Amino acid sequence: MKERNKYLFTSKRLGFRNWDINDIDKMHEINSDERVMQFFPSLPSKEQTAEFIARMMHQFQNKGFCYFAVDKLENNEFIGFIGLAEQTYQADFTPCVDIGWRIKSSEWNKGFATEGAKRCLDYAINDLKLENIFSIAPKVNVKSEHIMVKIGLIKQYEFEHSLLTNNDQLRTCVLYKTT
Repeated sequence: MKERNKYLFTSKRLGFRNWDINDIDKMHEINSDERVMQFFPSLPSKEQTAEFIARMMHQFQNKGFCYFAVDKLENNEFIGFIGLAEQTYQADFTPCVDIGWRIKSSEWNKGFATEGAKRCLDYAINDLKLENIFSIAPKVNVKSEHIMVKIGLIKQYEFEHSLLTNNDQLRTCVLYKTT
């Protein structure tokens, strides 16, 4: 069993860590699940998944945060990511720090995203001393919006996402923020 000290921090059931090269195949499997990626314009390739992980590793080195790789503490099983990422696409609230999650579908409805997002918010506010954390999702993604409410974020408004303008289903997004 892997040591808890490999984690940057933990919640009751989850360990949060920086990524490593061994996570690429497991994250690509999650990214290949059409249910997980329902509210994204396309399924990322393995190369795009590797680029995402490299970007997160680099962001962690430079900022002290990223969308963290997340393991269940009971068995050290990798289940996806939960964490913080800098967003710089064109919007009136960017650049900003976004809290987000992507969990393998077999682990849905167990409270992991909510538990993990609450712990990441705590880390952002108390350890990193970040003041404003945002969360963004397509309006049709009501499950993610429900998590935003459960972790205490406040809805700001709806907006047209600059990267999704060609997608009628996904272009209208909700913006939530810490109080």
